[in-house]
Amino acid sequence: MTKVQLRFKILMGLATAVGTAVILWVGTSHALAGQMSVGAILLFLSYLGSLYAPLEAVMYATSTIQGAAGSAQRVWEVLETENTVVDRPRAVSLPSVRGQVKIERVTFGYEPNRPVLRGVTLEAAPGETVALVGATGAGKSTLVSLIPRFFDPWEGRVLVDGRDVRDVKLKSLRRQIALVLQEPFLFTLRVAENIAYAQPLATLSEIEAAARAANAHEFIMRLPQGYQTVIGERGATLSGGERQRLSIARALLKNAPVLILDEPTSALDAETERSWLEALGRLTKDRTTFIIAHRFSTIRGADRILVLQDGQIVEMGTHAELLARGRTYARFHAIQSGAADAMTETAKA
Repeated sequence: MTKVQLRFKILMGLATAVGTAVILWVGTSHALAGQMSVGAILLFLSYLGSLYAPLEAVMYATSTIQGAAGSAQRVWEVLETENTVVDRPRAVSLPSVRGQVKIERVTFGYEPNRPVLRGVTLEAAPGETVALVGATGAGKSTLVSLIPRFFDPWEGRVLVDGRDVRDVKLKSLRRQIALVLQEPFLFTLRVAENIAYAQPLATLSEIEAAARAANAHEFIMRLPQGYQTVIGERGATLSGGERQRLSIARALLKNAPVLILDEPTSALDAETERSWLEALGRLTKDRTTFIIAHRFSTIRGADRILVLQDGQIVEMGTHAELLARGRTYARFHAIQSGAADAMTETAKA
């Protein structure tokens, strides 16, 4: 119930109470004077009730329409927003790719004269796993969002298999990329339909194979109707770990050569994370993978780890190499390890 509807409800309740009180007071006075019968008073009260019911319905409908008008206005604002990322006139379809991703001297920001990324350059070979680490606001998510071309850089370029992503059709580009986000987007559909969202022609056996590889099959079979169970919007009826495993199954079924994982384990407990990491190993196999994570258990096995700070890459290397240097990455690791040790000691106490 909205605030406007609540006010109407209170107002109608007050009006009903006042009207009833007035009829009783006037009717009682006339009844004592012998000018009105008790039956007439009851009849007036009945008329009053019949009057307020449709009036309340009209007022409620009016408030609903007012609320809907405001919502419609916001929807139209979104629909009328000009899309700045569109296919170029001579864009071509991107064929199946090996997964080489190259970012050359990229500068980008969301507001004029306030760059989030500053001259960033990196290259990922086909099948390589690259992890991105840094404080909140360092530009990690912004950097990977340029690969599927959610935004275009101010300067520099992003290439997939040597092709500038601005020169290929968006649909064909994004068909080559799978995303597993911190909060997976699930629909009010059957479990099987959610997994097959990127591959609607997939068979049930293919869907089940993807779910098994994602360590999701067992919990799915415990649902009331298994793969035919309809889940709530955004997967409200599932736990965080279950939603993530469905997201992994979807990515496995899509079988894209490039994979982006943005904070996929931040909301998972330790036990669920272990199961998730098992599925992650299958998911990243033979795929060019970009992982954004704060938990070092997720990224320690990456082929390369990049440390971002103020929109620039300040360190690069393997987990062991970066720890040995004792700089920013080692400091992050020490802070997280210290927090984990403190939690362990607290649990023991």
